[in-house]
Amino acid sequence: MSNRAANRMAKPLKQAKGTQTPRLVQWRFLTVLAAVSLVFTGLAVRAAYIQVVEPDMLIKQGDNRTIRTRERLVHRGLILDRNGQELAVSVPVKAIWADPKIIHENNALADTRRWEALAEVLGQSLEELTAQVEDPKRRFVYVQRQVSPAMANYVKQLKIPGLHLRNESRRYYPTGEVSAHLIGFTDVDDRGIEGIERVYDEHLSGTPDKRRIRRDAKGRQVELLSQEKGKEPLDIQLTIDQRIQALAYRELKQAVQYLKATSGSAVVADVHTGELLALVNSPSFNPNNRHNVSAHRIRNRAITDTFEPGSSVKPLAVIGALEFGSANEQTIIDTNPGWMRVGGSIVQDSHNYGKVDLIEIIKKSSNMGTSKLALSIPKEHFIDLYHSMGLVGDTGTNMLGESSGIFHDRHRWSDFELATLSFGYGLSVTTLQLARMYSVLGNGGYKLPLSIVKSSGHKVEKERVLSANTAQAIVEMMEHVVLPGGTGTKAKVPGYRVAGKTGTSRKAVAGGYGEEYVNIFAGLAPVSDPQLAVVIMINEPSGDLYYSGDTAAPVFSRVMSGALQMLNVPPDGRDVSSIASHNKETYESQEFRGGKHDS
Repeated sequence: MSNRAANRMAKPLKQAKGTQTPRLVQWRFLTVLAAVSLVFTGLAVRAAYIQVVEPDMLIKQGDNRTIRTRERLVHRGLILDRNGQELAVSVPVKAIWADPKIIHENNALADTRRWEALAEVLGQSLEELTAQVEDPKRRFVYVQRQVSPAMANYVKQLKIPGLHLRNESRRYYPTGEVSAHLIGFTDVDDRGIEGIERVYDEHLSGTPDKRRIRRDAKGRQVELLSQEKGKEPLDIQLTIDQRIQALAYRELKQAVQYLKATSGSAVVADVHTGELLALVNSPSFNPNNRHNVSAHRIRNRAITDTFEPGSSVKPLAVIGALEFGSANEQTIIDTNPGWMRVGGSIVQDSHNYGKVDLIEIIKKSSNMGTSKLALSIPKEHFIDLYHSMGLVGDTGTNMLGESSGIFHDRHRWSDFELATLSFGYGLSVTTLQLARMYSVLGNGGYKLPLSIVKSSGHKVEKERVLSANTAQAIVEMMEHVVLPGGTGTKAKVPGYRVAGKTGTSRKAVAGGYGEEYVNIFAGLAPVSDPQLAVVIMINEPSGDLYYSGDTAAPVFSRVMSGALQMLNVPPDGRDVSSIASHNKETYESQEFRGGKHDS
């Protein structure tokens, strides 16, 4: 036997192994399976969250990138005078705004040359300008509002990344300071904040048309989603006649400057309709440039400032006596010896006028006469007259800041209080309230609310507060004030019969009355058929002239004369030929005062 065979015999025989089934579940497989399961579970939960819990989030994000709202710029409505002349218009301008994030991403601030040029044209320092855009997290900041188209074009040519322009409008007032107190002005966002602009802000404002569009990645419109019609702004037409407004302002401004007065106001009203044809104050301001304008210049003094009217309300005592029946047109009042004691106090005239009739009481402005007439009627009747004649409460114009005057409704009135009330002390009124009182006299005893906006066919009911005979009698009595011997001869208007009343009152101070005066002249014309009521108030004139017959009366004459001629009111005076000479004298007096036609 060979060795090979012997070795085989020596080795034990190996048995064949059985076939083993491979294990399908192993730890690696389990790990992968768990991971895959978690991924799909997370996706399912996320999908469920998006679809069920927060379905609008992604839609909103997508819409923020593709949907835009386009608005059409709407200009504010016009303000017009009664003849259609524009008093307030809107002009297109630009606003400069910046996106600080874009500016920083493009490192635009490094180009200091362009920023220096921008700062120079905007009137800002470079530090102030760059400080506005230093926060890279902000996406919108105004650099400057309401810049002119020329300035906007210059900014556009600078091509600073992140600097943009947008359309807006700015209010412009063609009449400037002439109608500033009446019209008011708007703020930088075109919202009315004073005068007519504020009172009728909602009427003048409009809302733009809106279009929601979807755009593609290149900014092109691909879909119109919705369209909303805006509200068109409406125009306002005032009762003001800008020709008369300019005339009244020119004359008042010249008088205030010449007399070195603190201020002045003037009102012109149509007695038959209650429409205001002019309302002016001096000093005024330029509404197109209000930088460094003090608050007292912005105040509409004709409706806000009150004063004791003095002798300008003396006709009320005569009216009260005529209406009650304690006097008639032939009544004689004894004012001797020129003074009397009433309730422990003295009432006196500047002269002893002796026995005077009602015409002389008004013509000479007798405190004694009006006091005796006031004390001859019941207190309630006399007090109610001030209410019914429009000297208490608002006048109906609805203008912003209008004062209702100061009138103390006491349960008890002493005789001395009634006496002082009869010659214009113990109450305070506005220039506008005084104009309403004289409008009642000129309208035959009918009272109407004053108006500043032309009504659209709305008829206002008239209220009779005086008999027609009494109203006519008082107007004819007041005509003697401007005739020789009266206190207001400088208020005459050649060619026209004029009725009016002077009023010179001292201003109240702590403990009594000071040395400052308020001068008033209020009147009507023409006497044969009154059309206009004009009230002139000069506050605190300086110098030698401090009586209203020398200060307010001449202004009244020029304003009334010009207004009557502008409205083509036919003359009713005895000397129509004197109109030309009066106009020549007026022109020469304006040149003497240095008064050019600078309304």
